[in-house]
Amino acid sequence: MITFGTRPLAQRVKQALADQFEVFLATSEEFPTILKSSIYSIPKGVNPTFAHEVLKLALDLNINYILPLGYQELAPFAESHMLFEEYGIEILSPKREELPLVFLLENPSKDTKLNVYRNGRSLHKDGLTVSTSFSGLGLVSDDGDRIALAICK
Repeated sequence: MITFGTRPLAQRVKQALADQFEVFLATSEEFPTILKSSIYSIPKGVNPTFAHEVLKLALDLNINYILPLGYQELAPFAESHMLFEEYGIEILSPKREELPLVFLLENPSKDTKLNVYRNGRSLHKDGLTVSTSFSGLGLVSDDGDRIALAICK
């Protein structure tokens, strides 16, 4: 499941992964009623029940991975990795202790070469690996030593 599902970035990631995964989109933003069949509504990251409501939706949809793309969702997801892992769901974003160290790439252009990583390995067909245990939507630096976390803001 990819959050901020109404944003072009989420749509691009969904297209890139659609051959390998069943991808669901979710958002806390308002969206037209006509999209209700293809995008799920979740609360805003500041909502105290955010993690539990997203967990319930993820369990209902039999989700294995959640890729948060919203800036406001990073902290709540960073705090709730363990909760989701108890149910076999991986959050593909930095954990609480990693979050302050991550460089954020806000609203990357459509030409930016991004990959979704799980513990340093790309989920895309190319199967790229990086030297860190990075999880999330990222852009690898030119020297290959660092990754920027791509987000919507």
